[in-house]
Formats: sequence, C-alpha cells, structure tokens
Amino acid sequence: MEAQPDTPQTYHLTTPNTPLSPKICRDTLTLLLAANGRAELADTARTLVSEVVTNAVMHTKSPTIGMEACVLADGGVRVAVYDDCRAEPLAALDVSRDREHGRGLFLVQALAHEWGTAPAPSRFRTGGGKRVWFELRQ
Repeated sequence: MEAQPDTPQTYHLTTPNTPLSPKICRDTLTLLLAANGRAELADTARTLVSEVVTNAVMHTKSPTIGMEACVLADGGVRVAVYDDCRAEPLAALDVSRDREHGRGLFLVQALAHEWGTAPAPSRFRTGGGKRVWFELRQ
C-alpha cells in the first residue's frame, strides 16, 4: 500500500478540447489516485470525471479543458474541471429513461459526496469560464 500524503497534493492538467480529453483526464486521475494510496476511489472518480469532461467537450467551444485534482489528507479527492464557457451548466435533472442526454450531472449528484459549479478562478481562465467540481471520500 502506498503511503498517504499528510498534506493535500494538488495536480493540474490541461488538454485540448477533443474527443480524447475524457480518456486523458480519467487515465491521469486513476494514476494520481493509485500513486497517492487512494486506488479504491478510482472507479467512481473515473466515471465522474468522464461525465464532467465529456460535458465540457460536447457543450462548450472552449479551446482547452482544465482538470485540477486535489488528493486530500483526510483520505478523499476533490476534482474540478474548467472550461471557458460562461454559461452555467444545467443542474442535475430527473431525466426520463428514454432521453438520450442529461444523465451526466445526475450521475455526479448521485455518486459524489459533494459537488457543485462556480465561476473559474482567474488563475485558470482569464476570460471567464466555469468549473464543475466533485468530492469523493474514503
């Protein structure tokens, strides 16, 4: 078992806005969790980051997608995904079974211990934008 950090460990990744971005973010997050002794969070984290990054790829014209993963000292992880789109994401909705879209944030709401949206801090996006974040705990 890997040693768990005593202080939060924060990692940043920027990818171009392409169909490969969800895979790159989920694979990177999986490696970070394993290296920091949090492999048991990986399956859920992979699902949630895939949903949030896919939303940014599909619904924004942001040239890049940013991901910040903070491995917390208390055993959890906080992940934020950034894009340049100023529009707020739709809240998780009660979607019908026959709808083709709309389940991504519903999954985030169901599986994350906490989640939310906020304007992106200026250190990530100079022209505005937003972040969608979620937190998982052991």
